[in-house]
Amino acid sequence: MMDVTGKIALVTGAGRGIGKGCALELARHGADLIINDRPGSPNLEPTAEEIRSLGRTCHALEGDVFSRTGCEQLVAQALNVVDHIDVFVSNPAYSRRGKFLEYDPDEFERTMQGTLTSGFHMSQLVARHMVARGAGGKIVFISSVHAGMPYAPCCAYNAAKAGLNHLMRSIAVELAEQRINVNAIEPGWIDTPGEHLTFTDEEFEREGRRLPWGRVGQPAEIGKAATFLCSDDAEYITGTILAVDGCFRYKDCRTPIDRHHPDRD
Repeated sequence: MMDVTGKIALVTGAGRGIGKGCALELARHGADLIINDRPGSPNLEPTAEEIRSLGRTCHALEGDVFSRTGCEQLVAQALNVVDHIDVFVSNPAYSRRGKFLEYDPDEFERTMQGTLTSGFHMSQLVARHMVARGAGGKIVFISSVHAGMPYAPCCAYNAAKAGLNHLMRSIAVELAEQRINVNAIEPGWIDTPGEHLTFTDEEFEREGRRLPWGRVGQPAEIGKAATFLCSDDAEYITGTILAVDGCFRYKDCRTPIDRHHPDRD
């Protein structure tokens, strides 16, 4: 049974969607939270209230994790309201669709900053604290199925998430001796507010039915996976990518031949 009772978790990008799902599931399984979202986010405090309604402590900290300075300020603020961090879930991301030949270089840099570079800065700062404390820790990156299954036209996002996976593997090796588990989750198609900006409700339902599992995933399902990876039950799991996608990556693999077609000798 997943149990993170007594652990203190920092979750970035936690105002809504997958980040919120991770924060809520960690709280449901006993963790106290520090949640972060961008400055001026209208979603941060309502999420904090939901967590508090579960009987857990929650500190809501606004902050821009797209810069080294912003990351340093956030970690300092976090360690000002709690005395340590056991768990870090890195969830921020930035993405703008666009064809490769016309893609704005500034948007490419922004995507790298918001997805890959922020993951480096935040994990490094939190890991330094964990190492100095000497009690191990858990770091989970929220990656994407598109790290290994490119989605067009989204070259920058695909590249950033692929880089995040390799960053995870690299630091997992380096931090293993300090008993800091580092893993990543690759969500497939998840029911988040951002997806509803792209698809109508009808399109969303129809495309969800095309998946092998027959529906899109929910943020809580990513949160449950993150909670498992942050629990003591996952003590020997590190450097691993966990796909939580309802078989999204294999959605085009089903044969068009009728299931009752006779076997061939």
